[in-house]
Amino acid sequence: MNYTEEITNYYARLEKTIESLDKEALNQVMNLLQEAYENEVRIYVCGNGGSASTASHIMNDFNKGLSYDQDNKWHLVCLNDNVATLMAISNDDSYDKVFSKQLEGNITKDDILLAISGSGNSKNIIEAVKEAQKVGAKVVGMTGYDGGKLYQMSDFNMHVPINDMQIAEDIHLTFNHMMMSVFYKKVANEK
Repeated sequence: MNYTEEITNYYARLEKTIESLDKEALNQVMNLLQEAYENEVRIYVCGNGGSASTASHIMNDFNKGLSYDQDNKWHLVCLNDNVATLMAISNDDSYDKVFSKQLEGNITKDDILLAISGSGNSKNIIEAVKEAQKVGAKVVGMTGYDGGKLYQMSDFNMHVPINDMQIAEDIHLTFNHMMMSVFYKKVANEK
């Protein structure tokens, strides 16, 4: 079996989508995150499925990769990483509340919520956004497709305008690696 044509087509769609990204919107998010770093602001991050994996990866890369050997540290908290907490909230309340209940009483107006949802319509993500908005925290949405409710509710957006979950998730992870690379070079140049 020869998959060369399918492989070529997939990467062509990926490349075309990357070219269509709103670079100014990404720049705005990076400036927000840079301010968060400088002011030691907590950044909460969450997602479901593949987006949960991306959320964990972002927390790892920022808290370890960018903070290693630095006096100032990044302060990311991944809301989908504690299985016991997720199961307890799901069992006692609802899966729709697994992130918002963790934010309740913890997130402040100075904090940021980075919410990841390919469709932009995951109920537990929308509930987390509502909880963040209650206290006036800034919300960054990372979405695909048309962005859904999350795109509309977010203060800042990292949007991948394609109706393909795999490509959207691929690019979400490249957002993480791009930001890590740029921030790492910035810190290295300041030393």
